[in-house]
Amino acid sequence: MADAVVVGSGINSLACAALLARGGWSVRVLEREDELGGAIRTAELTEPGYLHDIFSAWHPLWVGGAAHAELGEELAARGLEYLNTDHPSATLFPDGEAAFLLRSTDANVAELGEDWRGAVESFFPNADLAFGVLGTELWSRDGLGLALRAYRRLGRRGAAEFVGDVLTSSRDWLTQTFSSERAHGLLAPWVLHTGLGPDAAGSGFMTQVIGVAVQEGGMPIPRGGGARLVDALVRLIEDHGGTCETGRDVERVLVRDGKATGVRLVDGDEVPSARAVVANVTPTQLYGRLLDGHEELGRRFRYGRSEMQIHFALSEPPRWEGDERLGQTAIVHLTPGLDGVSRAVNEAERGLLPAEATVVVGQPLTMDPSRAPEGAGMLWIQLQELPWQVKGDAAGELEPGDGSWTEELRERYADRIQARIARHVPNLESSLRRRVTLSPADLQAANINLQHGDPYSGSLALDQNLLWRPLAASPGHSTPVKGLWHIGASTHPGPGLGAGSGTLVAKRLLRRRLRR
Repeated sequence: MADAVVVGSGINSLACAALLARGGWSVRVLEREDELGGAIRTAELTEPGYLHDIFSAWHPLWVGGAAHAELGEELAARGLEYLNTDHPSATLFPDGEAAFLLRSTDANVAELGEDWRGAVESFFPNADLAFGVLGTELWSRDGLGLALRAYRRLGRRGAAEFVGDVLTSSRDWLTQTFSSERAHGLLAPWVLHTGLGPDAAGSGFMTQVIGVAVQEGGMPIPRGGGARLVDALVRLIEDHGGTCETGRDVERVLVRDGKATGVRLVDGDEVPSARAVVANVTPTQLYGRLLDGHEELGRRFRYGRSEMQIHFALSEPPRWEGDERLGQTAIVHLTPGLDGVSRAVNEAERGLLPAEATVVVGQPLTMDPSRAPEGAGMLWIQLQELPWQVKGDAAGELEPGDGSWTEELRERYADRIQARIARHVPNLESSLRRRVTLSPADLQAANINLQHGDPYSGSLALDQNLLWRPLAASPGHSTPVKGLWHIGASTHPGPGLGAGSGTLVAKRLLRRRLRR
């Protein structure tokens, strides 16, 4: 019998299992799909020799996170190598001008002006508190300790001001901090990567955190694709006696006398656990499928905007017009700026296809040319401002039909995005070998946690964020069932590859054992 059974094999599951296995626990990871890794997958999606990162692709949160700090050397010993860049991010505006987020304060001051220095200098004195909010089990003794640290350092009024700053919107923070609209347009798209929009509560705090994190940490990716991280974690787990099993679809958490005792699979097989069941699922699955008697909690949980991805295999590297640094930059956002991001978010949330979406253009070959044939090009495109149920087209060009994501709607919307990119990359269409598009419906079909094509596994509106994630009625990672723990993007600290929730739960379980 395993000490812990982990449901799902996403980054939080694998980090949790690895930490527990290193701590002396026996663990079994059960994955319903035929491949481990959850939203980390590398495959020849378009053409032979082109290794595309499907779903997630960029690893700054992992490399800068607590799990990597503890496991990094062991993972490197198992073949994991990270590559990085001095040009992590840029925004390209419709007029062809660009702004860049670089790797030092002085470089960013040269790019954005002295406002950047002021922003960084105001952030760093309390950076430990800011990152602590995202790296602490808030509903715990550690969370209380973080609050007391803030109170002792800042005083009552200062602590209240800090909380107020955490809740400010990106629009308010950007317009109060930077005089340049180019700076607004450079930073505003990053809030989309946190599941928020620039006018949402908490988005200003996340803009600051990401801006500093990108400057300090860059945009690292594993050599050979994101799946190399999965491979290394699985080897680490197995080397410590754990197992990772595919094709093992869990349909029920077994409960006896109010305590989780294991799981039952769809084929009827039962897998017992001696100490814990750790479920990397959405609240919809946890309370609507895996447990009896808590269905209302699952019904309350809301999902956010949907996503589309487009993967391009090119016969040659993209040739950007304008600043030559664009061809060296890991992630280029195409947007008119702060108002453009806000408008596209608003259109999507009203059920419309945005007329001018924020286009995330990822260029993994700028760091890792091994992912494509010599002399070739590759683009990873992410669109984070889409509705699940399409009511109309803000541009008035596409007919939504019954509102579902059909193949026709998917490809016609991808045509619009391709044309946007081609205005800045003149050789895009002449060098195009193959394009593969994944609509919100495709994402949901590929991964059960991507409900409604939401890449962040649930809305991050304030009532489902921070202290209240996943739900105000069930915050944190404990559940109404003793010994059953809830992790994943649906739980605090939310989405991304930082493995925050898996790390927090693993450390909590290991600490409990030590106390015994």
